[in-house]
Amino acid sequence: MMEIKFTKEQYDSLIKLVYLGNWMINSIRDDGKEIKKYNDVEQYIYSFAKEFGLDSLVEYDTQMKRYYPAWELDDNPEVEPYRQDYENEVFWDELTNRLARQDFVRHYGEKTIRKMGQKEHFEKLYPFIEKYEEEFYKHGIERLRIKQQIEDENDL
Repeated sequence: MMEIKFTKEQYDSLIKLVYLGNWMINSIRDDGKEIKKYNDVEQYIYSFAKEFGLDSLVEYDTQMKRYYPAWELDDNPEVEPYRQDYENEVFWDELTNRLARQDFVRHYGEKTIRKMGQKEHFEKLYPFIEKYEEEFYKHGIERLRIKQQIEDENDL
């Protein structure tokens, strides 16, 4: 086992980094389906909070026998903007890429796309990506609409 020494400031940064990393990996998973090795690292790092005088950032549940982020960490003014920036970036990237991919497949067809090399694939996909990037940059989601199929409209 190796020993690593941290200043209080470094540990404060580490605990926030571990919190954000495990949040990104496990917050989307149902209870019991989290990736254990990351929870274990988080628990280990949190276990030193009191020694560093940062026990206000974590709480220990004696019944569950585990540490949890305290409100001061979960809603931390330094941490929260990183989480919001991440969610915002993922939202726009995913929306752009999924819509571009949908148009790309409609235009070329799956069979033709499977025959493309990596370079050709990217060169032909990129204009679709660019179209949505420009649209969302200029208008956000203002002009985004769900187009219903005619048979669906009869059900309304």
